[in-house]
Amino acid sequence: MGGELSEVCYAVDERGRYVIAPSLGWEPKNVANSQAWEEVERQSIEALERARRGQASPLFFHMTRHQMSLGLLAGYVGLFRWSVRRHLTPKGYARMSTAHRRRYADLFEIDLDELDRLPETVEIARVAK
Repeated sequence: MGGELSEVCYAVDERGRYVIAPSLGWEPKNVANSQAWEEVERQSIEALERARRGQASPLFFHMTRHQMSLGLLAGYVGLFRWSVRRHLTPKGYARMSTAHRRRYADLFEIDLDELDRLPETVEIARVAK
């Protein structure tokens, strides 16, 4: 064995059957993944800046950094979408109960202080290439 990895790809042949086809290699996927991670980082930086300017709550930053939508976040913490939407605003976040804050902190696997605190920089955990 030469130790080379190959990827199995499928394509439809001229008769409409699925057949194994050669891959273009890992480079196109690496480029696409790199671009996707750059977009996640850009959105996270934008969310962090909005929270720092008082236009959004720290929860908005955490939601964005974890690539969650409003509906997904609401489902994970077991709250109505309108309630989570309110928590994404600075005013609604300030009024949020400790029990609700705990739900969010547990979901993001952070403590309550970290939920309230905005980081200095955005760090995105990328999958090794």
